[in-house]
Amino acid sequence: MKERTVSVSFMLLGILFCVCLILANLLATKPFVLGPLHLTAGLLVFPVSYIINDCIAEVWGFRKARFIIWCGFLMNFVFVLFGALADWIPGAPYWDNEEGFHKLFGQAPRVALGSFVAFLFGSFLNAYVMSVMKVSSGGRHFSVRAILSTVAGETADSLLFFPIALGGLLPWSKLLLIMVCEVVLKTLYEILVLPVTVRVVDYVKRTEGTDVYDNDVSYNVLKISEL
Repeated sequence: MKERTVSVSFMLLGILFCVCLILANLLATKPFVLGPLHLTAGLLVFPVSYIINDCIAEVWGFRKARFIIWCGFLMNFVFVLFGALADWIPGAPYWDNEEGFHKLFGQAPRVALGSFVAFLFGSFLNAYVMSVMKVSSGGRHFSVRAILSTVAGETADSLLFFPIALGGLLPWSKLLLIMVCEVVLKTLYEILVLPVTVRVVDYVKRTEGTDVYDNDVSYNVLKISEL
């Protein structure tokens, strides 16, 4: 049987990917205003998951990206499940933060549903665009591919997440404004940290000795066993 191993670099990026997704679930429950912009605190961390997605798809290919996306989905689900369980358990008589705890974790299932659906569509679209463009460009123009894949993924993510997670809780005019602002700012986020992303990708490629081209890959997102 073929031995399946992963490198330390891949493992660390995968862990960071999962942490960012779990944090985004919590932070996205808080909207805030920055000048004329209406945003959620999830903006602080969620774009990092797309940057990691770009790195993994670029270095290890779509198969490994597919694996880490499903891992992120599973870890997110475990977090929400235990958060809902903790919210359901009656608090101690002397504990006076029941309302605050419920506001955070009581909304988590709905936010999580939006997050699950949007995350899967957005992340797989991001990895797909990165993979296809790498093959068609012969591995050139990483910066362009990273930006365009982020635009595709973040747009799909925002179009799905905000209506599911916050629809009815915020006026639709505000919700639409948040969606547009989030896509634009997350893309700008990607552009601003692009020099760091490029250096990380180059470093990992050199140290790992890996630069996968998905010439024969199946883009079926359910083929999790294909690593």
